[in-house]
Amino acid sequence: MKSKQEHASLLRLATRASLGVAITLVIAKAIAWWLSGSVSLLAGLTDSLLDSAASFLNLLAVHYALKPADDDHRYGHGKAESLAGLGQALFIAVSALLVGTQAVERIRHPEPLHAEGLGIAVMLLALALTAGLLALQRKVIRITGSTAIRADSLHYRSDLLLNGGILVALVLAGLGWDRADGLFGMGIALYILWSAFSIARESVSVLMDEELSTTITDDMQRLACTIPGVLGAHDLRSRVSGTHWYVQLHLELPGDLSLSAAHILCEQAAAAITAQYPRAEVLVHADPCEVVSA
Repeated sequence: MKSKQEHASLLRLATRASLGVAITLVIAKAIAWWLSGSVSLLAGLTDSLLDSAASFLNLLAVHYALKPADDDHRYGHGKAESLAGLGQALFIAVSALLVGTQAVERIRHPEPLHAEGLGIAVMLLALALTAGLLALQRKVIRITGSTAIRADSLHYRSDLLLNGGILVALVLAGLGWDRADGLFGMGIALYILWSAFSIARESVSVLMDEELSTTITDDMQRLACTIPGVLGAHDLRSRVSGTHWYVQLHLELPGDLSLSAAHILCEQAAAAITAQYPRAEVLVHADPCEVVSA
């Protein structure tokens, strides 16, 4: 099980790597677009510019989300990640609209491209860097469950498709299919827009305190009931804030237990849940069984 410090290090590494990849691709795509005039490359450049802004926003949000709880934020600052996800969705949606506008213009007025070889080389570089970043992000998400990194990964997965589409468009344009550039640009724009919607939907679900999946909450109740002396569990509530899960549940205990014995069983039930789900912070309330049955 990774410590909180290791989680923080992984999150910082992922955000810095994302920003570094975005800036590198902005420079490379800008040079290739300037020399080739490809609207698909312009789509990629526009997306990478917005990626840079989104990645910088993500870096700031994760830095803030990792701040420990204080007197004004007793549950921590984790929801800053979801706010960053909404910001990313906005950036990506704007990118899709800009790309779509340019693609429609190129479909209506196709133009031959120049320096296709340089454009192809740049897109191969983009594919390699994006694939490497996604591998790192996948590892970080698996370990930390970060909403912000998941949102960042989602739009970089769309970038992988975007860069692959641009590569195909450049190859086809080199073979004389001038309209392929605009058509691929339009398809890419629609996919980016869908990615923006998906990121926004996930971020809003966290901000609105959507419950964890029933598979997880049912398993948490089961774990609490495995403690000897616990008669049942009910009214489990949960919400997500950054990489943390906040869980509350009522534990059904014999009414003749002493306060100290009831407290020990509550602590054991909470420990059983956190052992299986280390991201969870569990608050347990003890209910006398005869009160629950009444």
